Amino acid sequence: MKSYAAVDLGASSGRVMVGRVGPDSLELTEAHRFPNRPVRTPEGLRWDILSLYAGVLDGLRAAGPVDSVGIDSWAVDYGLLDADGALLGNPVHYRDTRTQGVAEKVWATVPAAELYAATGLQYAPFNTLYQLVAAGSSAQLAHAKRLLLIPDLLSYWLTGEAGTELTNASTTQLIDPRTGDWSYDVAARLGIDLDLFAPLRRPGDPAGLLRPGVLEETGLTGPVPVTTVGSHDTASAVAAVPAVGERFAYICTGTWSLAGLELDAPVLTGASRAANFTNELGLDGTVRYLRNIMGLWLLQECLREWGDPDLGDLLAAAAEVPALRSVVDAGDAEFLAPGRMPARIADACRASGQPVPWSHAEITRCILDSLALAHRRAVFQARELADHPVDVVHIVGGGARNALLCRLTADACGLPVVAGPPEAAALGNVLVQARAHCQVGDRTEMRALLARTQPLTRYEPQGDTAAWQAAEARLSGL
Repeated sequence: MKSYAAVDLGASSGRVMVGRVGPDSLELTEAHRFPNRPVRTPEGLRWDILSLYAGVLDGLRAAGPVDSVGIDSWAVDYGLLDADGALLGNPVHYRDTRTQGVAEKVWATVPAAELYAATGLQYAPFNTLYQLVAAGSSAQLAHAKRLLLIPDLLSYWLTGEAGTELTNASTTQLIDPRTGDWSYDVAARLGIDLDLFAPLRRPGDPAGLLRPGVLEETGLTGPVPVTTVGSHDTASAVAAVPAVGERFAYICTGTWSLAGLELDAPVLTGASRAANFTNELGLDGTVRYLRNIMGLWLLQECLREWGDPDLGDLLAAAAEVPALRSVVDAGDAEFLAPGRMPARIADACRASGQPVPWSHAEITRCILDSLALAHRRAVFQARELADHPVDVVHIVGGGARNALLCRLTADACGLPVVAGPPEAAALGNVLVQARAHCQVGDRTEMRALLARTQPLTRYEPQGDTAAWQAAEARLSGL
């Protein structure tokens, strides 16, 4: 048995998990969990990166002796360093408003169709490319000598060595998914200096050793290597989909729902761009062909406004609400910002002429029906655009614990849903470390180990899909 520390940072919390891997065993335990609370400053919404780093150190101390450390987090955001390697301010949060209207300025220089053909990335207002254009005249960017994406920044603080992990870099809209290298033409036309980025690294590459000061802080005995993993948490989660064969779709659920396919090559057609699918890079040169859906953020924001009622009771009550009474577009940017989520959902239903949900249970059912409908739309469109058959849908991440959401997704898609593991990102992080240390083999072996060792729940579709088709037509105004 070897032990691996998986630092897994989400938009609302971070944790350090310890994975123990043996010849036919895979165990995961939580060493430390800590909140991730963004801070609204006079300049805008910022990540409290120092608090996150302190949580990582506390977690490594709680983890005890480990054979390696890996780090994954959300995508697109970054920190800027000066010539001495010092951080120039707290990283900007992707939900900050600074990118409003920036896309139109970018498209005036690089038309949207050309940008998609070069990078394969869906339009999202917070993509790193738009953030860098928005920051173009800032003093911070003018003084910056290095840009590190969030997991790379934390790795740099742990080891003193800088790199840019490829799966996360592919979310910047500055990577060519066909070559796995920078899109130099796009960057040059937009005046983005690619020299700001550290050299590219791939999952499994060494990322340095914990610095002496970190060893002292955590009580660990060196040398302890840091191993590059799929540092975009979705890349790690997809690596931990316990699929058999290739005819599967996945939905990585949490604050976001990322729904799509694992492919060997990107899909860069005009139809793919119009459907707003993204081509991000995954393990072993694969392509994560997926759509971003607002996800359980909708419910998280409602729970926060309602004073965090018991989720189990709320889901039980929501299950008794009539199905598909009201639905909203779970991918609508209207729901991106925090605050007033119940009222905004009610407004969307009212504007589309549907019954307005008013109770907590009705709003919750509206959200879950809407997410299942969005999952259906993404899976159906992905398999058509990529000409890729799908026999089963795998739901991994926190939403795998939500039995109602899983059941509704099976019904909406008319396909079996296999739910689990809920800690997919951490497990994928651990398995890439274990593979780098020669404990497991290729992705097929990794997934077989997951299927043998992790509890999974299968949901068979019930009824026909006519009601879901009708809801889809109602939502699209057909």
